[in-house]
Amino acid sequence: MDARNLPLFWATLSALLLAVSVIIRRWNGPLSSLPGPWISRITDIVLKYHWLTGNRAKYVHSLHGKYGPVVRVGPNEVDISEHTTAKEIHRVGSHFMKPEFYRHLTRYDLQNLFNTSDPKFHRERRRLLSSPMSASSLKRMEPLIRLRVRLAIRRIQEEMETRGTADVYKWWMFMATDIIGELCFGDSFRMLEHGKKNQYSMDLESVSAMEAVRVAFPRMVSLTSVFPLPIFRNSAEAGHRMEQYANQSVQRYKKLIATDPNPKPILFTRLFGGGNEGLPETEIVNEAISFIIAGTDTTATTMTYLVWEVCRNPHIKKLLLTELAGLQDHYDHDDLRPLPYLNQVIMETLRLYTGVPSGLPRVSQHGATLGGCWIPAGVVVTTQAYSLHRIPSIFTDPEKFDPSRWENLTEKMKDAFMPFGGGSRSCIGVHLAQAELRLATAEFFRLFPKARTSSLEGMGAEDMDQIAYFLLSPKNKRCLLEVW
Repeated sequence: MDARNLPLFWATLSALLLAVSVIIRRWNGPLSSLPGPWISRITDIVLKYHWLTGNRAKYVHSLHGKYGPVVRVGPNEVDISEHTTAKEIHRVGSHFMKPEFYRHLTRYDLQNLFNTSDPKFHRERRRLLSSPMSASSLKRMEPLIRLRVRLAIRRIQEEMETRGTADVYKWWMFMATDIIGELCFGDSFRMLEHGKKNQYSMDLESVSAMEAVRVAFPRMVSLTSVFPLPIFRNSAEAGHRMEQYANQSVQRYKKLIATDPNPKPILFTRLFGGGNEGLPETEIVNEAISFIIAGTDTTATTMTYLVWEVCRNPHIKKLLLTELAGLQDHYDHDDLRPLPYLNQVIMETLRLYTGVPSGLPRVSQHGATLGGCWIPAGVVVTTQAYSLHRIPSIFTDPEKFDPSRWENLTEKMKDAFMPFGGGSRSCIGVHLAQAELRLATAEFFRLFPKARTSSLEGMGAEDMDQIAYFLLSPKNKRCLLEVW
């Protein structure tokens, strides 16, 4: 061999030996006894592919169907679809912590309520935000919520009259956007008034896909000046725009505080407070981004699938309409809370179309036996609502939309039902989401008792295929309904 080629030869051989060594360690490591596809032992490239195509939840669910409730989905990642284990992982006081994954979904250099892995930080930040999000506190804001719900219904009606059909996904997205703007920053984003998609609404629609890119390739996205590929550049730019939207909203409320001695209270009022209560502006903006995203996409998607399922199931719609007919002309959220069938329809929608269906990763600090398998410390453990909500032994005929299954709520159903996460890290906006879902459902079907799915403009069931990155959405970002 030519001496000039020796450095290249040794470098290549060293890289090859290193790769073989890594593969052997992963193949024979502490997770080697766990079931799963062979490729998962050496690389997560297949899992990452399904993540980037919005198909991870369905892919992992298919693995559970083949290998059982405990599946190795990557060299250092295990997904578990077993209700008692999920409850243990997410219980209050659990030693399973949020991994770095969540930092990549948001601004990496700042902690917030959503992304922090620090229990003390989370406890203090949740204390600041939980009181305004309680059911009793939201009751004071109900008139604002109801006003936006009714405006959304009116805009749907106008579109049906002029177009012959209405894209309810668009209008629910505008409604949820306006409500979160009103409640968090004291001023709506005016999306319902404008009635047209703009850069802001398009960013909201694409935020989940952009987050998927950031999680899969965090360094590439952060170095877009070095790697100016469109997919990385678009993800970085969308993230910057979301920060701008949040910052603009925060600045509007700051101006309101400066000019009005008694500004109306909002969900973020305590964050703007002085002394020990207030937060630096950068941290308020960071929290605002999470609230805008979490409070918009999830509610809009749930409402979309709810009305779609009810409209294509005449028996279900008849039962719901009969119950809603018993309401007085002037009703409020308290009148809707006790309605059994309305709540069963909402629960069933959240089961089949939960806003966050993909895995919620956690990392064990000490190692634990889960589902009868030993999981060492440092291994990522995920539990995905998509699979938990489809355990056949708990939810009979799991793919069927059947609200009546919730008439007899069992402990197993409670444990497996995680549309808002679980334990201390459960979604802080659950009461707001429930209020929006109940009010919007009641208003929609009282005005449109003859609503049905539409086939206009090529609309079909395939449009409603579930695409899930971290958040769920209909495949083609639309849902057309009409009246007859």
